[in-house]
Amino acid sequence: MTDEKRKWGFALLTPEQRKDIARKGGRAAQKRGRAHRFDSEDAREAGRKGGAKVSRDREHMARIGAKGGRVKSRDRLASSDEEE
Repeated sequence: MTDEKRKWGFALLTPEQRKDIARKGGRAAQKRGRAHRFDSEDAREAGRKGGAKVSRDREHMARIGAKGGRVKSRDRLASSDEEE
C-alpha cells in the first residue's frame, strides 16, 4: 500500500450523489418535524450576530475595505472607457 490516503465513505461519491443524499435527509427531517425553518427574523438575527463578530477584527475590515475601494475604482475606469 502506498502512502497516499484512500478514499472511503462519502469521499467516493460524486458531488451529485452527495447532494441527492443530503436532499433526502432534509426531506426526511422536514417530514418528521425535526428540521429548523428560518423565518426572516431568524435570518436577520443570524446575520446581525455574524456581522458583529466579523467586524471586531479591525485588520480584516481594513483589508476588505481597501480591496473594495480598488475594485470600485477599477470598475469606474472600465465603465468610463466604454462610454467614450
